[in-house]
Amino acid sequence: MITLALVFAALAALLHAYIFVLESLRWTAPRTRAVFGTTAEEAQTTKELAFNQGFYNLFLAVIAAVGIVMVVTGHRSVGAALIFASAGSMLAAALVLVVSSPEKARPAVIQGAFPLVAVVLLGVALL
Repeated sequence: MITLALVFAALAALLHAYIFVLESLRWTAPRTRAVFGTTAEEAQTTKELAFNQGFYNLFLAVIAAVGIVMVVTGHRSVGAALIFASAGSMLAAALVLVVSSPEKARPAVIQGAFPLVAVVLLGVALL
């Protein structure tokens, strides 16, 4: 069960690293604007905010990755704490998105599914 939890934590980390790329490196690109449903003008206006937000996603991905490494190298408690903190934050952000913008339920599910499964499986594995 712990291995499956680590796989989902890794998938969550990879997804959030990809979100970093979209938000911080490719925010004004046409394909990225299509993903987020923004116009060229909106993307230009919000570029600095998206750049900053992208780094939050990257930091959460890095924390999850470090947690995975810690669990794999035998530091189970520290690794689990890092995974719970990062995946829990990813999940919380998805909940904030859907509560604040119900029309963005689909992106919230995409953003929160892997972290949710990781948190649940890790919790069960540690019981």
